[in-house]
Amino acid sequence: MSICFCSVSKLFSFTSTQTLSTRKSHGSLSVKPPLFSPTIELPRLPRLQRPIRATAAMEADQSVGTTTAGAGNTSNPPMKLLFVEMGVGYDQHGQDVTSAAMRACRDAISSNSIPAFRRGSIPGVSFEQMKLLIKLGVPHSLQQSLDIERVKSVFPYGKILNVEVVDGGLICSSGVLVEEMGDKNDDCYIVNAAVYVGY
Repeated sequence: MSICFCSVSKLFSFTSTQTLSTRKSHGSLSVKPPLFSPTIELPRLPRLQRPIRATAAMEADQSVGTTTAGAGNTSNPPMKLLFVEMGVGYDQHGQDVTSAAMRACRDAISSNSIPAFRRGSIPGVSFEQMKLLIKLGVPHSLQQSLDIERVKSVFPYGKILNVEVVDGGLICSSGVLVEEMGDKNDDCYIVNAAVYVGY
């Protein structure tokens, strides 16, 4: 019979036929050494390090015009980026990619409050100077049916400089076709959104 004390790398293994050495002291009193040392060091895994280049990438995006679906190229003025909000939206029934995109944008902005603009926390910047860049990942085959103006209506304030649509998102099965909910098939549309906020 064997007893096995294992970690992921199976560091410790003892069998009942093995004897552990004992140290005798004070006559018949015997003391067994501990099975595990409290100072055992596990092997260190290599740390993955990746350089962060988000700022440089964002500056490059801002200096070059981005594409709005159906509107061609435009040149955007530079924007001082404060933060980026990200979200995911789904349309499980009805096969409406615009609904999925609107939900993705709501998901991106719904957990945030931006008092800095209203309270004047940034010297020389008022609420009216808030700017937004929106980037949507939409399945390629659905991009022509996306209604950009409906997507823009999700944002209650801030000047939308551009809405960029790129290949992304997903078309998958919802697992069920429900005609009462407008389904033509069992497709579920998924859209990703990144909202860049600045001034």
